[in-house]
Amino acid sequence: MAVKKENTTYEEIVRAVRAGSFAPIYYLMGEEAYYIDKLSEFIADAALKEEERDFNLTVCYGTDVTVDEVINAARRFPLMADRQVVWVREAQSMQGKEKLSAYLENPQMSTVLIFCHKNGVLDRRKKLATDIQKNGVLFESKKFYESQLPGFVTSYLRRKGINIESNAVMMICDSVGNDLSRLSNELDKLVLALPEGANRIEAAFVEQHIGVSKDFNNFELISAFVDKDVLKVNRIVKYFNDNPKNFSLQLTVSTLFGFFSNLMLAYYAPQRTEEGIADWIEQPRWQVTKNILPAMRKYSGVKVMQIIEKLRETDAKSKGIGNSMATPGDLLKELSYFILH
Repeated sequence: MAVKKENTTYEEIVRAVRAGSFAPIYYLMGEEAYYIDKLSEFIADAALKEEERDFNLTVCYGTDVTVDEVINAARRFPLMADRQVVWVREAQSMQGKEKLSAYLENPQMSTVLIFCHKNGVLDRRKKLATDIQKNGVLFESKKFYESQLPGFVTSYLRRKGINIESNAVMMICDSVGNDLSRLSNELDKLVLALPEGANRIEAAFVEQHIGVSKDFNNFELISAFVDKDVLKVNRIVKYFNDNPKNFSLQLTVSTLFGFFSNLMLAYYAPQRTEEGIADWIEQPRWQVTKNILPAMRKYSGVKVMQIIEKLRETDAKSKGIGNSMATPGDLLKELSYFILH
């Protein structure tokens, strides 16, 4: 396999496997389980035909097997197939992984060895990580930042031939969060629910099928703060207060913190153009046009710093620190008043 660089990407692995180039070992690790699951399934499916799987696919769990047992399985030859797959799930629980270095000195080239190591990583400074990278693929699946979610949603749907309205993107991200497995499942549900021949998802459709209101959500709350629309802010705050099942103060504070932090960064952009700010804060240009630039005209840098501090205070109070009586609704009302005035 040609890919040997330190930070091998998901796309590079997929391209190589599609071209029929398999590494003797894939060590998939990291905090984001979605890409670990997707890659391991893709590699196993590509390596074996359906009729070859009964005799050439070994699936085991790090809690149940030893490294020696995995190595012995990897050294076997395939039966009536070009290759076999040994797939180790929950590899983070398997002890003595250092022994793999000896196997990698002379790996069985007809074996595709897959390790799924979730919620952690190998120490890249140690010999095992170096040996895996030298002889196969070491892939780290990093947790997604909130700012990366809109790109994930639009790309995921684009691959299925579906377009999506920008407001609908933010509604989905706001409602589901950065659990990519859950996010992809919700997107699949939306695609299946589309009428035959339809290829565009709009905000009203998301409201209908995911249950988040297109008018009362954190994205619309940010828009109201950008416009300093007191009436709209109060309406959304009242809706959240009246519908506690649809409201999480901590999620709202986190969303607002992300926005105002980006707004603070925008003041330091070397170029105060739409493109310059978008590159500087690593946000889509439409987001800069719709929210960041208008907010820069409404809020001073000093006020934004004060808002960020208030958001930290509200977050602490929402977790019971320095707060014994205020409800989430009360805290949101207080926060909203502070931002607007």
